[in-house]
Amino acid sequence: MQSLLDIDWSRWQGKDTATLTFIVQDGRILLMRKKRGLGAGKINGPGGRLEPGESVLECAIREVQEELCITPVNPQFCGESLFQFVDDYSIHVHTYMASEFTGTPQETEEAIPLWFALDQIPYGEMWADDILWLPEMLKGNRFKGRYLFDHDRMVDYQLEIV
Repeated sequence: MQSLLDIDWSRWQGKDTATLTFIVQDGRILLMRKKRGLGAGKINGPGGRLEPGESVLECAIREVQEELCITPVNPQFCGESLFQFVDDYSIHVHTYMASEFTGTPQETEEAIPLWFALDQIPYGEMWADDILWLPEMLKGNRFKGRYLFDHDRMVDYQLEIV
């Protein structure tokens, strides 16, 4: 696999379904430094894999609760990202954003919470695709992205603003 053209997207299905949820409040965004699992060491939003029997929205809320000890209030769907890795792993990520939450962000075994001003998001410490779609999400645009990765190096992408 060298490019997105090598993938039959009409039949593509992620091996896993997952969520990312961003809290954006008062000109700041709540991110986290991931301590383990896919993307360990990187800065990202809280998220993770769908569990059997739960909806995507339930997953989005649960993952924020588990990783940062807060509950997002009324998260809104913002877009989706289809990730194909050259090692054959694939994941379909549904992204949400909320402007309110209950609780106080706390460090957990999974993550360290970090607030950043919207003009100081540390894209250099994040997944390579984030700099493409995150600014669109912050402008209020919905998106659909397809990405090809070799480990954590982005090989190819296509981003659609919908």
